[in-house]
Formats: sequence, C-alpha cells, structure tokens
Amino acid sequence: MKTLRIIGRNIRDAFKGVFRNFSLSFASISCITITLIVVAISIILSDNVNNFTKLVEKDVTIVAFIDNDASKEKIDEIKDEISSIDNVEKYEFKSKQDITSEMRDSSEVFDSIMKNWNDEESPIQNTYQIKVTDIKEIDGVANKVKKIDGITLVKYGEGTIDSLISTFEFVHKLCLGAVVALILVTAFLISNTIKITISSRQREIGIMRLIGASNLNIRIPFIIEGLILGLLGSIIPVILTIYGYTSLYNHFNGQLFSPFIKLIKPVPFVYETSLILVIIGILVGMFGSWRAVRKHLKI
Repeated sequence: MKTLRIIGRNIRDAFKGVFRNFSLSFASISCITITLIVVAISIILSDNVNNFTKLVEKDVTIVAFIDNDASKEKIDEIKDEISSIDNVEKYEFKSKQDITSEMRDSSEVFDSIMKNWNDEESPIQNTYQIKVTDIKEIDGVANKVKKIDGITLVKYGEGTIDSLISTFEFVHKLCLGAVVALILVTAFLISNTIKITISSRQREIGIMRLIGASNLNIRIPFIIEGLILGLLGSIIPVILTIYGYTSLYNHFNGQLFSPFIKLIKPVPFVYETSLILVIIGILVGMFGSWRAVRKHLKI
C-alpha cells in the first residue's frame, strides 16, 4: 500500500507540475507535437519508399529472346543452362503466340496491327522470363544468359532499374537520418525547457530536501512529468497519421502515378506508426526530463 501511495503521489505531483507551469509545459508539448508530425511524415515516406524498392525488386524480370530458328530441343537446352545459373529464382518460357495474345489483349492498337500476322510474318520471338534471387546480382545473371547459345538479346531495364533502386535507398536512409536527428533535437529542447521549470521550483525542491525526501523521490515526478508531456504531445500527430494517411491512400486509390508505385495499406500500418509515435514521444519526454534533472538539479 505504501508503494502505491508513493506512486500515486508522484503521478499527482507530475500532473501538478505540468499545469502549474502550463506556459512552459505548452512549449514542450508544442515542440513534441511539431517534431512528431515531421517524424510521422518521415516514417510514412521512408516505409513507402522501402515498399516501392521491394516492389521494383520483385517485378524486375530478365527477358531473354530466343533465336527464331531455334528448335524445340535447342529451347530445352537453353532451359537447362538457365536453370544451372546461380541466383536464378525462377524462369518461365513464353512462346511468341502467348506474347502476341497478351499484347493483343492489352491494347486495341496492338490487336488491329497483329491480328493478321501468321507465325512466319511475326517479328515476335520466343522468350525466357527470368526472376533473380538477389537484385544486386542481376547484372551477373544477365551476362551469363547472354552467353548462352541461341539467345539473341537480353533486356531487363539495365541502368534505369539500378538508378531507381539507388534513389529509393538514398531517400530511405535520408528519412531515417531525419527521424533520428529530430528526436535528438527535441530531447535537447525539452531538457532545456524542464531545466527552466526546475529553476523556478528551487524553493519547492529545498522544502522537499528539508523534510527528508530522497534524491529519487525528487527526480521521479519530473521524469513522470516528461512522460505526460510526451504523451500529450503525441495526440495530434497520431490523429493526423491515422486520418491523414487513410485519406491520402483513398484519394490516390492506393497508388502514386501508376499501379507500379503502390502505397502501403492503411491498416495496420497507421496503427503501428501511431504506436511508434507515442513511444517516441514518451521516451523523448522522459529522456529530456531525466537529462535536465541529472545535469541541472543540484541535489
């Protein structure tokens, strides 16, 4: 019971501290709120860019064009050689008839042009479509496929794909760096704000010392106060994250510019992000308070 009374008193003192110094508390809450909004944007951008990268890597396909004069036996030999290459995840043979049918189904223009072609007139070639296990090794796989006898051309969007993935990775790292920097800056600002609060309450702290309060009992209300500030500061960012991202997703029908660039589905993404924001807010508030007490409270 005594422990519960002590905990209850510390929580009560923390709430009193928040509202007794409301102007300073409001400054801290505003600082946390603004920072967490930017952190939320950075997390959402970073995770979606990471998702874009995975989608690009998943969809990249090496297309190996087979010589039109290749016999069925030669096509089977090519298949065996492709299967023996390291880093090949899967491969699929597509005949010129299959490719022609798909192209005609995809566009009325293609259908109009290609409907009268016969196998001899068609410039379409049989192909093997190859997926790799590790996208970073795709150049090596493509070069090995090129050397196979009976393969006339190999294409996978080389250059463009590498550049796109590099750009996505750079943006992802930049967002993560921004999140870390913002958290550290916010912790520092809250620490300074609470230091001012502590300075204005030196008389109160002196009285607590005189009645025999331990160092821990003096520190704990300030740390809980930081927790409360962090929790209050995370409310608006959480609301904006849940409703803002959901509205954005619905407005763009879950994709940006094309079906190729898909956004992460709101559920459970927004709730996971919101939980991260609340945890960051609480930890930043507590760390800022702890730092201010440790460095600036002379007890």
